[in-house]
Amino acid sequence: MKLKNSFLLSALIASFILISCGSQDQIRPGDSLEVAFDKAMNLYDRGRYGDAARAFETVVSVGRGTETGQQAQFYIAESYFNNRQFALAASEYQRYHVFFPRSERRPDAQFMEAFSYYRLSPRYNLDQSDTYRAIERFQLFISQNPNSDKVAEAAEHIDELREKLARKKFSAANQYMTLARRQASNYRSAALYYGMVIDRFPETSYAERALANQIRAHVFFAENSVPARQAERFEKAIEAYETYVQLFPRGENRQLAEEFYDRATSGMNRALGIQAERS
Repeated sequence: MKLKNSFLLSALIASFILISCGSQDQIRPGDSLEVAFDKAMNLYDRGRYGDAARAFETVVSVGRGTETGQQAQFYIAESYFNNRQFALAASEYQRYHVFFPRSERRPDAQFMEAFSYYRLSPRYNLDQSDTYRAIERFQLFISQNPNSDKVAEAAEHIDELREKLARKKFSAANQYMTLARRQASNYRSAALYYGMVIDRFPETSYAERALANQIRAHVFFAENSVPARQAERFEKAIEAYETYVQLFPRGENRQLAEEFYDRATSGMNRALGIQAERS
């Protein structure tokens, strides 16, 4: 019985200590701005980022226009980021660099706004709005801070995100190629989406494959067209091949490109011959 009572007493004491420690971090009426900021920083340093964000918001509301309030605004954003609330973090980082354009931390806030959207960027097959936002913010950061030591990292993130966007277009083109087995007009849509990869993301690893597959899509579409439209559609395949040779003379898919180029030239000659016979 004594052992049980001793255990309960120890548990009560431990609970009291935890409650006391928690109450010590609460910002109270009468606390100076510096004391309130120190309490918020204590929460932040202990990894209690949700509580820290709310505490820093209190400091900002009380200390607006002061250097302490400015510091607190930055740490609101940092708290949200460390708490994996990236959308809120992006908004608060933006608020910081807009409201404090002369701050030494402005470039850091700009970079972290972009990086927050980078963390929000989803799998390639989902909506890519945050991906575009991240690229835009990274590009703005580079243009406004060309001497920053984070420029190289920002550029790497842009390249990575553009690869993802290229993959999304490339995947859509492949899906149209599959659908074209049921409806030949989807070959035209496939060629269009392969073209988007080439036009918008020419530096990515998907561009060379996209151009080779575009030649194939044009040929399949021409072969499944009415005779009167075949020649002009085979011509598009030939033009795509000529572009391929210029851009990727040693491309991995050169053999595929040449195979369908041969089919395109043969098909166009055949279509032109039929047209000549009918005229």
